Amino acid sequence: MAIFLNENSKVIVQGITGSEGTKHTARMLRSGTNIVGGVNARKAGQTVEIEGKQLTVFGSVKEAMKETGADVSVVFVPPKFAKDAVLEAIDAEIGLAVVITEGIPVHDSAYFWAHALATGNKTRIIGPNCPGIISPGKSNAGIIPADITEQGKIGLVSKSGTLTYQMMYELRDIGFSSCVGIGGDPVIGTTHIDALQAFEDDPDTEAIVMIGEIGGDAEERAADYIKANITKPVVGYVAGFTAPEGKTMGHAGAIVSGSSGTAAAKKEALEAAGVKVGKTPSETANLMREIVKG
Repeated sequence: MAIFLNENSKVIVQGITGSEGTKHTARMLRSGTNIVGGVNARKAGQTVEIEGKQLTVFGSVKEAMKETGADVSVVFVPPKFAKDAVLEAIDAEIGLAVVITEGIPVHDSAYFWAHALATGNKTRIIGPNCPGIISPGKSNAGIIPADITEQGKIGLVSKSGTLTYQMMYELRDIGFSSCVGIGGDPVIGTTHIDALQAFEDDPDTEAIVMIGEIGGDAEERAADYIKANITKPVVGYVAGFTAPEGKTMGHAGAIVSGSSGTAAAKKEALEAAGVKVGKTPSETANLMREIVKG
């Protein structure tokens, strides 16, 4: 089992003819993802060959879905065009839109998030500014390296792309059901809580790793949710213990004001909910290893 993405997922790439879209389409194909086409209105009707596979470029997401049965879109569209691309995916009612693009204005992200909500939440959004989602051995939608871990029984949800990769590698001997990089922008689609509940409902996920970072209150809200709703063991890591107050660190959402949003406050909230929190990614991985082996 896996969450949000599996071996039956049919994936299209919005922006497939751009340099990033082409490069990562090749990587996704090499990792076994069933990519069935791409979208670029200006190149509609053309065919591109990537990794030996002939892929049709469609004029719209709706057309691509009609012709291929696609149910997942990965968005590699420049920031100034990304809002329209995501709105198009939402209006086509595709099941999952994975928005990789970094640098989308927060107002644009808020707009397409609100549009998805107003139209019945028929499209799950992962991102923006995220590495995507991988269900190892089944499918990979985004930029996560496919060869650093194995299929297994741990679920992973993370704000950070690089820490996603590190945790996957550290626990490669146990393996993962799915790994979800939700992105670190102030406004995102899928949250820690959404992924936690999906892992709770997945019979083949036995334990969960949650990676957060300074800024905002997402981790505190996740802690409350874990305490009330999650029965599976959760271990956590919060990036940013040494971050100076009032300075944005890395992600646009990672800024601390006073005691609000600090790593220490998040660690305290998670531990109060029964989550074991490591001081480093490696310590967090060891906590998970103890749980799985115990």
